[in-house]
Amino acid sequence: MAGEIHLGALVESAYERRGDEETLIYEGRRIAASERLDALRRMTGGLVELGVRPGDRVVVCMANGPEVEVAYGAIWRAGAVVTPVVFLLSEAELRHVLVDSGAVAVITSPELLPRVSAAAADAAEVRHIIVAGDAPDALPYADLVAADPHPLVPRDADDLGALMYTGGTTGRAKGVMLSHGNLWWCGRCAYERGRDTYDGKPSLTALPLSHAFGMIVTIVGTFIEEQRGPSVLMRWFEPAGWLRLAAEHKVGAGQLVPSMLALLLQQPVEDYDLSELTYVSVGAAPLPAAVRAEWERRVPGAALLEGYGCTESGAVISSSTLDDRRSGSVGRPLPRYQVRVVDTGGQDVPAGTDGEIWVRGPGVMTGYWHDPETTADTLAEGWLHTGDVGHLDADGYLWLVDRKKDLIIRSGVNVFPRDVEEVLLEHPGIAAAAVVGRPDPVRGEEVVAFVAPRPGATLDPAEVEAFAAARLSGIHRPHDVKVVDAIPVTSVGKTDRKALRALLVATRPLWTAPSPTATIGACPGRRMSSARGTSSRSSNWARTRTARARPSRCWSAGRRGRRSAVSCSTCTASPTTSSRPSWPTSSPSAVSPSTPWTCASPAGPGAPTRPRTTSPTSPCTTSSWSARSPR
Repeated sequence: MAGEIHLGALVESAYERRGDEETLIYEGRRIAASERLDALRRMTGGLVELGVRPGDRVVVCMANGPEVEVAYGAIWRAGAVVTPVVFLLSEAELRHVLVDSGAVAVITSPELLPRVSAAAADAAEVRHIIVAGDAPDALPYADLVAADPHPLVPRDADDLGALMYTGGTTGRAKGVMLSHGNLWWCGRCAYERGRDTYDGKPSLTALPLSHAFGMIVTIVGTFIEEQRGPSVLMRWFEPAGWLRLAAEHKVGAGQLVPSMLALLLQQPVEDYDLSELTYVSVGAAPLPAAVRAEWERRVPGAALLEGYGCTESGAVISSSTLDDRRSGSVGRPLPRYQVRVVDTGGQDVPAGTDGEIWVRGPGVMTGYWHDPETTADTLAEGWLHTGDVGHLDADGYLWLVDRKKDLIIRSGVNVFPRDVEEVLLEHPGIAAAAVVGRPDPVRGEEVVAFVAPRPGATLDPAEVEAFAAARLSGIHRPHDVKVVDAIPVTSVGKTDRKALRALLVATRPLWTAPSPTATIGACPGRRMSSARGTSSRSSNWARTRTARARPSRCWSAGRRGRRSAVSCSTCTASPTTSSRPSWPTSSPSAVSPSTPWTCASPAGPGAPTRPRTTSPTSPCTTSSWSARSPR
């Protein structure tokens, strides 16, 4: 099959197939496939002229835009390796990626150039920094797309196609090696699973294209041969803007993470014409049952299709379709994918019994970059050991319970945080909840709950404890409740449990109240994050503590990520300034990675603020998706 599977050829053929058809709408621009095809071929020539060779890593560090998709395709056509980087990474984190990957070039934007240049100063292999936009003394992106077209550089299916850095709450980010075949087959299998959902209507993409979920959405799109409308692309997610675009372009489908859904539900969704919206694919973090129920009540015409996967699986493991779904389940495995649920000894467990999820399929990574020991451990016995806990029901639907290492063992009994969080979210005054374990000399671990109030609500810790005690056993209920303004979330919308554990011993202030008009991407946008689960349960599935790195979750379980401490451009504004996103005038800055993410962004007139942690010239109204290593 050598030469038959090539991501560059896949993108090129998709553009050729659609010809002069408008395929992309971006900030008022309508771009035809033929225009993108010409840019793709010319940029390939530009990269080759720069000396980019097959196998070279090229970092793409930008917000969403037409340039990102063209860059990915051109890098693949040149035989090089796409290394997507979330642009909110700190200088130190970006430096690690550049040095570890041995990247020869970086494609970025003017706003990020100072940080990229500083990080690249210590990366000896970086020879070129390409800037899409006006930047004196930088290599213009426009020069590359003005070069002479270059033919496709041959690659084999087993050749490296993407090096995606994913990380946990501890340790340095690890590079996940995904071959052309891995991403080609994952995209193909996801397309086959959901092909009956394509109805020719426009779709709306707000996911960061640098994230595995966002990248695989674009790859799946290249397989679609059915009649389809254009893709409406957002620079980053902003709830009111998403609703406006969905109504304006009569969007039929979208892809969101649960925290985005929660933000949409803070808007007057009933005021927008969403009659054409048929479904929303949901992933990158667990979907709380309360959020699902509210969406189904307020937007009944748009089904929520949950899926699950991880960067190490190519992005997708299971998904739901309009005709094959169960509420609360993350669907059935993709075609050609196999899923096992095993006990601590690696033996299959009966249907309905919780265990660790193992997966095998054509999209599973070839390994971790320069880390054969972790690769061997994670891919032991020919299966990807995800580190996620769940079960398969009798009909083959997959249900997630929790992350194995998030499990709390209190007095020898397993407590899954999601079970406790689901109960807390039944409280009428709680907008978001997160549960972590705290070391306890008597019980081993104690259950601690962080809760964030709904707008206008006031929470009393004792009352919340009593609420939980009436619904949970003494073992499972939280014995310590802490009220915070907002639950911190990672760059992919997951609860940041590392930050919460740090707060148990920290004396620094917590987060400020988020804005209902916030963005996922800008710091006010991390409004809600709580894990999804089923009704409270106890499990006899025992956790084993090992040193093995666990893969990150990227679809319904989300890629592991950690957030750099940053400031926000709205922090420099008055308390009455809207927090709608605008592109910053200078690069985001980072403070110590050990400092919690803080922001004085206004939540409206009279909203509380706190001092900035960085200078007024360090805006970050940009997408806050970032990579981290498996925990």
